[in-house]
Amino acid sequence: MTGTLSRRALIGTGLGVGAVALTVGGGGTAGAAARSPGAARHQAQAFLAAAMDAYPEQGTIRLAQSYTDQAGLFSTAFTYDNALTVLALLAGRTNGGTARATVLGDALLYAQANDPEHDDGRLRQAYNVGPYTFYDGTRQPDGFVRADGKANMGWQFGFTGTAVGDMAWAGIALAALARRTGRRRFLTGAVRIGEWIDRTGRTDEPLGGFKFGVDGANAKLPFTSTEHNTDLVGLFGQLARLTGDRVWRERRAVAREFVARMWEPDGGFFYTGTNDGVTVNRSPIPEDTQTWTHLALNTPRYSRSLDWAARELAVLDSADRPNSTVPAGQSYEGVTFSSASLLANEDAPIASGQPKPDRNGVWFEGTAHLALALRDRGAAGDEKRARSLIAAIERAQELLGVGQTLGGAPVAAGSGVVSASSPLDTGFGFGYYPYRHTGATAWYLLAATGTNPLRA
Repeated sequence: MTGTLSRRALIGTGLGVGAVALTVGGGGTAGAAARSPGAARHQAQAFLAAAMDAYPEQGTIRLAQSYTDQAGLFSTAFTYDNALTVLALLAGRTNGGTARATVLGDALLYAQANDPEHDDGRLRQAYNVGPYTFYDGTRQPDGFVRADGKANMGWQFGFTGTAVGDMAWAGIALAALARRTGRRRFLTGAVRIGEWIDRTGRTDEPLGGFKFGVDGANAKLPFTSTEHNTDLVGLFGQLARLTGDRVWRERRAVAREFVARMWEPDGGFFYTGTNDGVTVNRSPIPEDTQTWTHLALNTPRYSRSLDWAARELAVLDSADRPNSTVPAGQSYEGVTFSSASLLANEDAPIASGQPKPDRNGVWFEGTAHLALALRDRGAAGDEKRARSLIAAIERAQELLGVGQTLGGAPVAAGSGVVSASSPLDTGFGFGYYPYRHTGATAWYLLAATGTNPLRA
């Protein structure tokens, strides 16, 4: 992540294009009885299954739709979200979960082998998994597999670039499938991803590390992201263990050295990265560079970053907040996306066609990051704090995002975690909104099961 572009930003477009009006149901009351953790996990897994099965007429080679239809992204399936879905399904350690994860892993391999323009191991930022009519009236007629057999990349929204972070997470998911199933094809796919990243991203700039990736025209992007290089510490470490090839340890060291250069010892946090390979971006400071670094690096030297995130990014969202969409009588605790989110202009839309932000909007994906990292660290009070955050996410799953759909079909009540409790401005040119989301749901399952996907 850099100061101008995030892995989650739209490479080549803006989120405001084709936005729809925000419609969030309330549902429930503050006194609603909490479901058991087992029931909450079951509902989360059911949402991931529904996202996979939203377009049954499109065949068995499929990815999961990332957001409910109300988000206005139609059948978009982000590579990052699908990688997380694989990891969350495997975390349940059931035969059914492994079978579904295998389907998604094979779809990622299909996309890798059937790109419309390249045969070099890359995956695109996102794909279409079902037909729809775009906002300008243009028909997108195909599912994930186009009529010509090629993977249906998300061209109408401009999701055609390839970011190193997305690739890393896909590689981590394929590596996890290789370990769980013993099937060589998944390791082969993960290695192809790692080789593409090294060819495309390696740099000799002063700050080092691996660059952001390429846009849809295959032009290299100038940024270097702490988050991405953290992802690579995880991927390259896992490839080193699975292949026994020392080159992956060497590449892991390059990524790790960049992350270490982003550490601010006085404040106890990591900066976001660099735009030019020379100057460190000092603002905004995001949540995931504090929590993922712990999960990947596993060293006490940087463990204060969790305390920074828990303290400096803490929010409590309730109905009386400006621009909050939380129903009356409810409130949610957690963390927001970045230091800039807390300073967002609540009098202006996040982007064209989008609602105004709530500075106290809870980012549930990031809240799950923090909960998992605290559980992993295991210092005094960490488990209690993590359980409190997980309980807030489970309550959000029960009560927020009522009346939403996937592929036009209603989502089961209480299944799937919304991205944010209220519209929030990330500070990186885009926002998160109260739509049920596979990525947020998957991170909840990883936190609930104590599964660290970045540990080598």
